[in-house]
Amino acid sequence: MTFAPQPRECKVTKQEGESYGFYLRIEKNKLGHLIRNVEDSGPADRAGMKDGDRLLRVNGLFVDKEEHAQVVEMIKKSGNSVTVLILDETAYEKAAKEGVNFEELGQKTTQQQKKEPPVMNGVTVPVPQPRLCYLVKEGNSYNFSLKTTVGQKGIFIIGMSPQGVAAKAGVQHNDRLIEVNGKNVENDTHEEVVEKVKKSGSHIVFLLSDNETDEYYSNHQMMMKRETASLKLLPHKPRIVELKKGDDGYGFYLRMEQNGNGHLIKDIDSGSPAAKAGLKDNDILVAVNGESVEALDHDTAVERIKRCGEKTTLLVVDKQTDTMYKLAQVSPCLYLREIQKSSPVETEEEPISHVDHEVNHKPKIFRLVKGSSGFGFRLNRNENMPTQFKEIQKGGPADTAGLKEEDILVEVNGVNMLNEPYDKVVAKIKDSSDSLTLLVCSKATYEYFKSQNIPITAPLADQLCDTTDPPAYTEDPPTEPENTSSEPRDRASSSSSSSSSSSSLSVASAEEDENTQL
Repeated sequence: MTFAPQPRECKVTKQEGESYGFYLRIEKNKLGHLIRNVEDSGPADRAGMKDGDRLLRVNGLFVDKEEHAQVVEMIKKSGNSVTVLILDETAYEKAAKEGVNFEELGQKTTQQQKKEPPVMNGVTVPVPQPRLCYLVKEGNSYNFSLKTTVGQKGIFIIGMSPQGVAAKAGVQHNDRLIEVNGKNVENDTHEEVVEKVKKSGSHIVFLLSDNETDEYYSNHQMMMKRETASLKLLPHKPRIVELKKGDDGYGFYLRMEQNGNGHLIKDIDSGSPAAKAGLKDNDILVAVNGESVEALDHDTAVERIKRCGEKTTLLVVDKQTDTMYKLAQVSPCLYLREIQKSSPVETEEEPISHVDHEVNHKPKIFRLVKGSSGFGFRLNRNENMPTQFKEIQKGGPADTAGLKEEDILVEVNGVNMLNEPYDKVVAKIKDSSDSLTLLVCSKATYEYFKSQNIPITAPLADQLCDTTDPPAYTEDPPTEPENTSSEPRDRASSSSSSSSSSSSLSVASAEEDENTQL
C-alpha cells in the first residue's frame, strides 16, 4: 500500500510586536524547512505546530524547494497572521524516502480545505466576511484618516478616536476600504477616495475588510463584493412581520410610491392583523414570504400577497432603513439570508424580529466611580480567554453597577482591550483616575460574537442596560487587579516589547545551517 501522509493546516496569529514563537531552520543532513524551538503557549504552539515539523506551504504557496531567506520573507510579510501547511517529522522523512510529491500532496489538501468549511470542536466555523459600516457625521468630521503605503495596494482607515463616528459604526483600525457608497475604490488614488468621502455629505456607507478576511479571500481565490458582506453592524434593520388574515383581510392598503420605486404600506386599520403585527404607515414592502417584490409592478406585488392565503410573512423597511440600504446599493433581502444562515432553525419555525433575535447577545456599558476600596473588582487572565472580572466586592461600585464574575472586559474608556497584554489592561484602568467607562459582555455573548465573526463594539451595547454614574465615594487608590494567568506576567510584557527581535532576522553563523526566529 502506498504511503499517504496527512499534512495539517495551522493558522498562526500573533499580536502586534510579538513574534510567532518558533524558529525556522535549514539543517545539515536534513531535508526541508524545519520548525524548531516552539515557544510554550506561544502563537505557534497554540496553533498546533511541533518541533521537527516541516513547512510545505505558506498562505497556500508551496515552499518546500524555496530558499530559506525567501520563505522567511513570505512569513514576515504576512503581518500578524499566517496560514501554514506542515507535515510532522516522521511522516515527512518517510514520504521523502518513498518519493512522494510534496507539491501535489499539499495541493490536494489545500483544494479539499477550500471546499470544506473550517470546523472547530465539531461545529462549522463561519468564514470571515467583509463588513458594511454606516457612518453619520457628527459636526464636521467622521473622525478617521486615510492611509496609503508605497508598494502596498489599498487604502486603509487609521486615526480613529475611540468615541468617534467611525469607531461607533464598527470601523476598525487598519481596515482596508473596498467601497464607498456602493462604488469600488480599490484602484482609486488617495485623492480620489478623499474626494468621494467629502462629496458623500453627512452619511456614508463603507465596505471594509480586515487582514484576516483579505487573507481568506485571497487563499480561496474568492471575489470580495458587497453581496457577501456582513450586515450585522448596520444600525437600521429590516423587520420581519408575520400576518394572519382576519375577517376583513390583513387590514392595510398597498400603494406604489410616486416615483415607482417602492411599495408603501398605507391606511392601517386600528386593531387589524397588520396593526397588531407592528406594520406602520409608510413602511416599504421588500419581500413576501422571502421572495423579493422590489422589481415588481404594483398589481403583481398585490397578487403575490393574495396568493399567500390565510397568512403571510412580509419583510419591510422604514424610510431611514431604506435610505441606508440604497446608499450601500444592496437589497434588504440580504438581511433574510444573513439571519437564516446564523439561525436557520428559529427562522424556519417562527419568523422573528431583529430585536428578538439579538436580545440575549448584547454587550453592556458600565460607568463606575471609584469608592473607598477602589472600583470593587479584581481581574483574571488565562491563555484561552480575554481579561475577566473576579472577586466582585459586595456593595462596591462594580457590584452596584451590575458587573458579574467571569464577565469579559472589552473596552476601557472607549479603547478596545480584548487582545492587549494583562499589564496594559491594568495600566489603562489605573490611568483612568476616579471614573471608568467599561464595555463588558458575558462569556456566552463573547462566544456568540466570536462565532459570528462580529467585532464587539459600543454601538452593539444594550443601551437600556447602561448604568448611571453611582454617587461619588471617598477617594482611595483602586485595588490592584490580580493576575492569575497560567503564564508569568513578565511573559506578556516581553511579548509586547519584542518588536525588534520579531521584525529582524537572526541567522545562525553555522555554514550548513540557517536559523531564523519568527
